[in-house]
Amino acid sequence: MTLLTDDLRERIAVPYAELHALIADLFAERGTPPHRAATAAAALCHGDLCGFDSHGAFNLTRLYLPLFASGRTAPDAEPVIRTDLGACALVDARRALGLWAAAEAMDSATDRAARHGIGLVSVRGATHFGCAGFHALRAAERGMIGVVASNCGGQRIARPPLGALAMLGTNPLSVAAPALDDHPFLLDMSTTVVPTGKVRTAASSGETVPAGWLSDDAGGAVTDPARFDAGSAHLRWLGGDPATGAYKGYGLGLVVELLSALLPGAGLGPAPAALEGTGGPHGTDDDIGFFVLAIAPDLLRPDGEFAADARTLFRTLVDCPPAAADGEVRYPGWWEAERARECHRTGVPLLPQVHRELVELGLGTGA
Repeated sequence: MTLLTDDLRERIAVPYAELHALIADLFAERGTPPHRAATAAAALCHGDLCGFDSHGAFNLTRLYLPLFASGRTAPDAEPVIRTDLGACALVDARRALGLWAAAEAMDSATDRAARHGIGLVSVRGATHFGCAGFHALRAAERGMIGVVASNCGGQRIARPPLGALAMLGTNPLSVAAPALDDHPFLLDMSTTVVPTGKVRTAASSGETVPAGWLSDDAGGAVTDPARFDAGSAHLRWLGGDPATGAYKGYGLGLVVELLSALLPGAGLGPAPAALEGTGGPHGTDDDIGFFVLAIAPDLLRPDGEFAADARTLFRTLVDCPPAAADGEVRYPGWWEAERARECHRTGVPLLPQVHRELVELGLGTGA
């Protein structure tokens, strides 16, 4: 176990295998089949491997274990295909843990794409799936393009521009594709400026957040992250103000709602219940919808043409000269791959409070 520093915060490095085994065991103890518990644990650990504290082990005691305790997720759920058209399918997850249900949906989508060139799995009745990028990467690992999006079910976090009530979730979107060796392209983003987890990890560490993440009712900048859960600060859309592009983030959020929730018939953010809000976040993230798409370029362009052109595209970006002597031009997913490789070698760096929680759950005891 190693002490590290990151942005002036002390961290404790834990071997990946140990972290993954603990989380998989915790999910299995609550009734998740072992192979699915292992997938779910890998999905959760992906956040810590890639530097997304907000979607890693930080959420174990705050989100996932409470889902089991409350009965809002069914550990032994068996998703059911409601419609199957070959290249596309509609799946009812039946309250399955999204961490593994989204991964299995992408595996189904890639199998379909291998036969038809494209595979779409539309999912309703799911729960939170962690990092969208983990699931999109499963397509890239098979030489395909993966697209994953999710709404937040009935949980409403962000207000429409000029609106007084929260209507939508953070509605993440991810696209992954083969790029340079061991460095796939991976875009993994919320359509709000940041996901709520980044605000909460900052609050738990006693830090401030950059101006532009949060605003008060009058539109003024808020840098105290604790004010978000207190209800006096609101998450902003990508683009910031209407004059600087908020409608782009808001529009992307609606695209995710359309594809991931309206298409499969999952819980909607903009539903009549949203009008009963008081201005702050409200509702629960039940009946979440997923949009899971895989495209097999080798069926459209044979002989490895796509992979060769992808290497040219991404190598050209990496070769772009930096504007400053100490800068490096890279593409989304590059640094995450670098960090994951280092974490596998030296251990996964956890915030002290997260490490304490995991020790209380059995980390380091072989339990």
